[in-house]
Amino acid sequence: MDQFNQAGKQESITPNQDTLGKHRSMLAIIVSKFFQNKLAVFGLAMLFIIIGSAVFAPLIAPHDPNHQTLIARLHEPSAEYWLGADQLGRDLFSRLLYAGQMSLLVGFAAMASSTFIGATIGAIAGYFGGLIDNILMRIVDIIISFPNIFLLITLVALFRPSPFWLIVMFAILTWTGTARLVRGEILSLKRREYVLAARILGLPKWRIIFNHILPNAIGPLIVSATLAIGGYIIAESTLSFLGLGISPPTATWGNMLSAAQNLTIFQTAWWYPLFPGLMIFITVLSFNFVGDGLRDALDPRVVEK
Repeated sequence: MDQFNQAGKQESITPNQDTLGKHRSMLAIIVSKFFQNKLAVFGLAMLFIIIGSAVFAPLIAPHDPNHQTLIARLHEPSAEYWLGADQLGRDLFSRLLYAGQMSLLVGFAAMASSTFIGATIGAIAGYFGGLIDNILMRIVDIIISFPNIFLLITLVALFRPSPFWLIVMFAILTWTGTARLVRGEILSLKRREYVLAARILGLPKWRIIFNHILPNAIGPLIVSATLAIGGYIIAESTLSFLGLGISPPTATWGNMLSAAQNLTIFQTAWWYPLFPGLMIFITVLSFNFVGDGLRDALDPRVVEK
């Protein structure tokens, strides 16, 4: 009898071990495919440097980013001012580090908020279908029909453009793409055998959606979220460049560019507009490289090879 019990235990354990082994093997293949993409690895390395520099800005920055030294106005790059100084004599390198904190914060927070809203609404619409799906998708169509830039400008005019409100505005206006993506994934996944089995077992619908269906749509969602971060950084920089984003003295890469939009500065202090623009370019490009690498690594047709 004990032998039969032990055999039963071994049989019940073996499938779980096989499943765990398959998951580990799949993860190893995905990681291997990602690191075979040289551009994705380059983008990941650049993001580690950029994000690490922003996080540890208080330890790295040689000067107070808001300290003004008027005699150093538009000082060229030197041993004291590594990337030069701005029109108020503030160290440009220090301000770039602290500006990265705010620009990356807006990018990551807006991405997380919009992805959460979009994934939740898309999952509900795709799973329940029918009238609920029609109502939610019509709301998506209405929001998409309005140009985001005009809605952003209108909302900025109504609310003070603080980091919090900027993140809220981005989340409210940009969740629609994620909702459509997740809805499409849910429509194809909800007919799978494991979902039907969960229904037969009487599991709550919210548990089926969030525990059994949505995790299987995580691949495209991760890629979409990664690519979206760069878009939010550009959007924040655009608003700040137009004078509608986060107001000084809080530094962002966008409002640093805005402060440098002067013909005299362009002619005599080339470093002032160059470095904030370069940081935006490198950061967004790195996120795009990583997003492309994740897309290729998570592609089932690539993983199966």
